[in-house]
Amino acid sequence: MSDWQNILRGLNNEQREAVKTTEGPLLVLAGAGTGKTRVITFRIAWMLEQGIQPEKILALTFTNKAAREMKERIAELVSEDQAKKLTVGTFHSFCIRVLRKEIKRLNYLPSFTIADTSDQEGIIKQALAQAGYSAVEDISAGRIAAYIGKQKNQLVGYRAARKLADNENDSRMAYVYEHYQTLLETQNMLDFDDMLLLTHELFSRFPEVLEKYRERFHYILVDEYQDTNFAQFSVVKLLCGDRNNICVVGDDDQSIYGWRGADVGNILKFPEIFPGTVQVKLEQNYRSTNNILKAANAVISANTERFEKNLWSAHGDGDPILVVPNKTNEDEAAFIADYIMQEREAMGLEFKDFAILYRSNHLSRLFELSLRKAGVPYRLVGGQEFFQRKEIKDAAAYLKLLVNPLEDQSLLRILSVPPRGLGDKAVNRLKELKAAAFLPFTSLLNEDAFLKSLTPKSAAEARSLTHCLQKYRAELSKPGNLAEKARDYLVEVGYYNGLQKVYKNIDDSRKRQENVEEFLNAIAEFEHKAENPPTLMEYLESYSLLEENDRTEEPNDGNAVTLSSVHASKGLEYPFVFLAALERNIFPHERSIEEGSMDEELRLFYVALTRAKLRLVITFCRMRALHGRINNQSPSRFLALLPEGIAEKADPEDLLRYASNDEMEKFFAMFNPGN
Repeated sequence: MSDWQNILRGLNNEQREAVKTTEGPLLVLAGAGTGKTRVITFRIAWMLEQGIQPEKILALTFTNKAAREMKERIAELVSEDQAKKLTVGTFHSFCIRVLRKEIKRLNYLPSFTIADTSDQEGIIKQALAQAGYSAVEDISAGRIAAYIGKQKNQLVGYRAARKLADNENDSRMAYVYEHYQTLLETQNMLDFDDMLLLTHELFSRFPEVLEKYRERFHYILVDEYQDTNFAQFSVVKLLCGDRNNICVVGDDDQSIYGWRGADVGNILKFPEIFPGTVQVKLEQNYRSTNNILKAANAVISANTERFEKNLWSAHGDGDPILVVPNKTNEDEAAFIADYIMQEREAMGLEFKDFAILYRSNHLSRLFELSLRKAGVPYRLVGGQEFFQRKEIKDAAAYLKLLVNPLEDQSLLRILSVPPRGLGDKAVNRLKELKAAAFLPFTSLLNEDAFLKSLTPKSAAEARSLTHCLQKYRAELSKPGNLAEKARDYLVEVGYYNGLQKVYKNIDDSRKRQENVEEFLNAIAEFEHKAENPPTLMEYLESYSLLEENDRTEEPNDGNAVTLSSVHASKGLEYPFVFLAALERNIFPHERSIEEGSMDEELRLFYVALTRAKLRLVITFCRMRALHGRINNQSPSRFLALLPEGIAEKADPEDLLRYASNDEMEKFFAMFNPGN
């Protein structure tokens, strides 16, 4: 066990208070860069030091990366045995753990699989057709997916959705929602939102289940609480029971995911919901210079619905923020690439110390071109991720069929990959038989009624596929040697070598085979890291819960400039940050301006500013190519929020060419007080 007196002396007063407050509701308001992760891990370790059993502690995070870091840091402070007994994971991984054990009560099988985005789209299209709305233009698959996600995040099932619908459009979408959910249930599938919805249903309908988990977990900790939605809040509230030993850590100023259901009200109302809450504010920033923090404090203070915080640093004022206007977006991209090369040498930095942030992903193209031209390595966050490639999703579909024979979506995906003579006619016949017999497609593949509708060659292919599925379902139901058995299966089922038939170009097919090999390597790595030999179901569960930060590809040596949207940069930090395209209708986004929802845009700007440790450069342009035409641009209104004295003065004669509106006049005055 570590020397706790020395450990506590290494914390500031507020951090120590948060660490040592273990009973009752605790709200830790952790400003950007204030040592949040350190406080969380030290608090859990302190609880263990005080004799609280590790099995009684549940820590919930929002990303796998955060969960891994938390476990690793706790293991450095306590015994390895204690660390292993803790339950630390994402909301979704916790809910899956509960559902695997309890979901039979809701008439699902524990072998359920998780529908990814492409599965979901396919099922929604089927649901639209079943509901008779396939030709209705104003009900697209995308709109239906967003509608269903919103309903589930609010814990509204399809029956309740139909009752709550108060107009024709909502009634139609609720009707499609019903068909969609029925299709999921008959295939023993869950979508991501079901994990929380069904866990809440279990806890609400079966008091004995809820009591079991309340007795299991006496202490609950939630990281990034400002990002919770209604479903997540409700599950946590149920788990707390009367003990109310709940600690939430977060920053209302960094709540930037309202568009996907996060409710900043969860953290703002926490003291009301949990009476007797102890509040601790972490305001000493260990990341940035004070010029950057002064800008961030000034920007976020424009929001009134927030807990007041004032970030400060012991690092000194540092360099001023540099605001650089450019004539065109090509000039902007070229300037940034050249400036990176210049400052990298001048400051003794590496490429990985630089990041270029922007409001929307479509803005990345010119930065990629300029960096490439300048010979600057970069990593693009939000590009095509390895596990999203078609050949990887196909390989995963083959494996999912072994775990969940009821799943039709995966069979439809791989039936003609590689070609087997089982095309649209065969699929339509399967659908006819399913409608009559209510059997899954994998069962119907070997039925005479289906085989007789095929040519002898295609019927032989169907029998071979069925035989292979049955053989490896038995083989891969046993733990151990997953990667080896999965490779044998993908070869025997014809997928691995069949890629040469799917992709006629030899180089392309070889590249796809190499990607499949890398997928098998990922399974082998998963096996290697597991404490006990894992099952295929456990790997597929892990695969389904992969996030962007688990999948982003790095250059070989990891030394590259980061290109990222501001949303994707949250939680990260860089010595040198460029914040690009600070222009009207880009940042803040034009949709937010139209809808009057500026608070979250301000929080997003605050997040962008606080990613920088040493240097921050903000750029904007006079002209930018947008929506297929060249537009005259003016600076973002957010620039007027920067306080005087923290930004390097720009030449008024250069600036005055860009616009003559009132907002620009304020901007000029700020950078040239004598004007």
